[in-house]
Amino acid sequence: MKTLPSLKRLEYLIALVDEEHFGKAAKVCNVTPSTLSAGIRDLEELLGSNLAERTKRQVLITDFGHKVAKRARRLITEAEDIIDLARTHQLPMTGIMKMGIIPTVGPYLVHDIVPAITQEYPGLQLLLREEQTDLLLSKLHEGQLDIAIIALPYNIDGLEVHPLFDDEFQFACTSKHELSRRQIVYNKDLLGQSLLLLEDGHCLRDHALDACSLGDRANRAQFGATSLATLVQMVASNLGVTLIPKLVSESGLMPTKNISLIPLNNQPFRTIGLVWRAASSRRAEFEKLAMTIITARTHTG
Repeated sequence: MKTLPSLKRLEYLIALVDEEHFGKAAKVCNVTPSTLSAGIRDLEELLGSNLAERTKRQVLITDFGHKVAKRARRLITEAEDIIDLARTHQLPMTGIMKMGIIPTVGPYLVHDIVPAITQEYPGLQLLLREEQTDLLLSKLHEGQLDIAIIALPYNIDGLEVHPLFDDEFQFACTSKHELSRRQIVYNKDLLGQSLLLLEDGHCLRDHALDACSLGDRANRAQFGATSLATLVQMVASNLGVTLIPKLVSESGLMPTKNISLIPLNNQPFRTIGLVWRAASSRRAEFEKLAMTIITARTHTG
C-alpha cells in the first residue's frame, strides 16, 4: 500500500505557497518554523521532488510545488466537508459559517440579514468577507469560504445557486440634469450621456452596461469609481449619470440629496443569489439560510 501524505503536511505546503515565507507560514499553521520546514522536507522526501527552493532571502515555490498545492487544497476542502457533515448531522446550523459578499451588496444588505440570522440560529457564528466576485468564487472553490452572496448573471461553474431577490436598476442623475424630471428613462435617452461606472473588476459595471443595452455605444466617462459611495458622489457633483441598484437606494445609506432616481423603461435588474460548492455536505443548511435571508428582506423591504 502506498504511503500517503498527511493532511497536516499538505496544510504546511498550502501555507508556504500562500505566504512564501517559512516564518509567516508557520504562524498561520500555529507551529514553529523548524516544525513547518521539517514537515515540508518530509513531504518532499515522500513525493521524491522539491516543492520549494530555499535561499537566505526568499522561498521560491517550484512548479511541482504549485501543482501539488492546488490538489492539496481540494483534499483539505473535502476533509473539512467530512467534518462538517458529521457536525451538521448532530447539530445543524451551529458552529462557524464563512460567508463572502460582494461590495455592491454587502453594506446595503448585511444590516438587514445578520440580525435575523443571529436571532434564528443563535448557535451559528457567521464570519463575513467582502471581496469582488472573482476572488470570492476562487476562495469558495478552494474551501476558504463556505458560501457567498453575489450578483447574477455570472459564471458559476461547479457551484449551486439559490436566488434571493431581484434588484432593479434605476437611472441616477443630479437634480439639475436635463432628465431629472422624467417619469421614465429610455435606453435611447442614455446615448450621448456621460455614463459613470465602477472600475474593471466589479460585476456591477457589466450588469449596468447590459441593463441599458448600450455596450460600446455608451459614452462612458473618462474616469471610473472604486466604490458605489464614490460613484454616487460623482453623480451628485454633476460629473455624469449612472445606474443604481434599488437595494442601494432603498438602504438609507446612500445620500439622495441633489440626486434624482428614475425608473428605466425596460425595468432591468440583477439577481442577488447565494452560492456554494455543489459537492458541499451543508446544502440543507445553506438552503435554510437562503430562506432566512429572503424572509428578512421581505419584512424590511
